Amino acid sequence: MTRIESEQVSIRKPQHEIYTFLSDFNNFKDLMPDQVGDWVSDSESCSFNIKGMASLGMAYETKTPDSQIRIRRNGKAPFDFFLTCHIGKTDDANSTLKLEFDADLNPMLKMLAEKPLTNFLNMLVNKYKELAEQSA
Repeated sequence: MTRIESEQVSIRKPQHEIYTFLSDFNNFKDLMPDQVGDWVSDSESCSFNIKGMASLGMAYETKTPDSQIRIRRNGKAPFDFFLTCHIGKTDDANSTLKLEFDADLNPMLKMLAEKPLTNFLNMLVNKYKELAEQSA
């Protein structure tokens, strides 16, 4: 498995608020860039297309209250993957968020996908930080 990680961002929200937001796929649409289309979600799963790339589906695998959410591939996808959301506590009002993407990528696909996936993960954590600070 190839592991791709986002940067860790500090967010002015308690762990529980971040966990609650990320525990419902309906909220993920607000994090997605313009390249994502055909978004369909319910509270436990989602599917979407990335323009010029692939169709993906995701579903929750495990949720550890306030600290970790593990998401797995669901339905069609060009490879198996897991996305893990790590939510850390700084203090009662501040937290950290980091994403880890583990994927079964062949060497060629890894070479092509590593930089765009890293950029995508960083965009997701920073977009969440931006949304969280707007609602603070």
